[in-house]
Amino acid sequence: MPERAHVRSDPARLRQSNTLAITLENTHKMSDSSLRILLVGNGGREHTLAWKLAQSPLVDTIHIVPGNGGTAAVPKCVNGAGVSQEDFAALVQYAKANNLNFLVPGPEAPLVAGITDYFEANAPDVKVFGPSKAAAQLEGSKTFSKDFMKRHNIPTARYENFTSYDAARAHLDAIDYRVVIKADGLAAGKGVILPETTAEAQAALKDIMVDNEFGAAGNSVVIEEHLDGDEISILSLSDGRAILSLPPAQDHKRIGDGDTGPNTGGMGTYAPAPVATPAILAEIEEKVLQPTVRGLQAEKLRFAGCLFTGFMLTSSGPRVLEYNVRFGDPETQSCLALLESDLAALMLASTNGTLAEQKLALSDRHACTVVVAAGGYPGSYAKGTPMNVSEPKEDGVYVFHAGTSRDAQGALKTSGGRVIAATATGATLREAVDRTYEGVKLIQFEGMQYRKDIAHRALK
Repeated sequence: MPERAHVRSDPARLRQSNTLAITLENTHKMSDSSLRILLVGNGGREHTLAWKLAQSPLVDTIHIVPGNGGTAAVPKCVNGAGVSQEDFAALVQYAKANNLNFLVPGPEAPLVAGITDYFEANAPDVKVFGPSKAAAQLEGSKTFSKDFMKRHNIPTARYENFTSYDAARAHLDAIDYRVVIKADGLAAGKGVILPETTAEAQAALKDIMVDNEFGAAGNSVVIEEHLDGDEISILSLSDGRAILSLPPAQDHKRIGDGDTGPNTGGMGTYAPAPVATPAILAEIEEKVLQPTVRGLQAEKLRFAGCLFTGFMLTSSGPRVLEYNVRFGDPETQSCLALLESDLAALMLASTNGTLAEQKLALSDRHACTVVVAAGGYPGSYAKGTPMNVSEPKEDGVYVFHAGTSRDAQGALKTSGGRVIAATATGATLREAVDRTYEGVKLIQFEGMQYRKDIAHRALK
């Protein structure tokens, strides 16, 4: 069985793990063929990636920059505290100082800003599991993404792009169907508005384009047709030619039970989502994933990384809602719990252009993840709240940190909105869900909130 992700209770060990560097004397002793990974990010996605990558015999060490309160306790891992994930020059210097040879950018912002291109130019010996800056526009610009889908006949909702507030407002007055309004650029997962009425749509448009609610990300917008159906997300590894997909997951965006309240970065997932039947997955492969890869090739957009595709399963078939160019959060927690293949080997093959030679081994079990958030999230919330997190005692139950940190004494505290998550697998979805909620009981801090109905659509 894989090692359980957990929090170690020895503060001295944790302080030691947060040192900035492993000495060059030690790193030079490592095999030249081994992977010495620089993993950029500090969320639940990065904790999960570190946990899975550490299981690989190909991996010697993983430096997580900046990491969180749980990542340093993962075997082979050290937090690179004090290095900004936005400072590419400092990251290159850090990689060279620590003899690291493989970069895995976790969040979207560094990818959209061109971290892959920067490392290729300034640290050519470091392989990068991530798309080029040009390819990352699939996530960085909703306008680019929708136009890419149109160029390559990829099924999606009808839409229009606008840089003029007056033109966008006139468009809303002229149409007779419900819409979704999307800020063009990155908005920390909050730039998609689902108004119920035309008046709400007009108000949202003003917030984005006039009042600059999302800053420069809202200088242009996409207004598209609202689609009805079940949403699923598919995470696919790709080297720009071949593509291998993890089990389809379903996220829960709303903060409240019964899908009520404002949108969040995601309050829980489960996989595989039974609504994604084999026939639907075959259609997605034929009409979306393969055409996307062919489109990337045709437009000479270099892609070696994870393609996250969000779908609405409509009565007319699957329709693409969005592309992301990295692992999702919290989809990663559920999907990687079901991956039996060596993730490091798959990532390496993606960077080498040999993914077609790899096989994807997946568990026949089910997985569920429940996110535990700070009180008040997604609005204002407190930071620095003391936490108690117990180690899971059962195989197949995991705790993945996100918005957590440790003080100078090694004490665990909250540091974000989505604080931590419990994940579990089970022979059935019902068992996986029940075991996950048992895992939530291992987490304690004042004001914590979480949904009680993750996977309700599949279990109703």
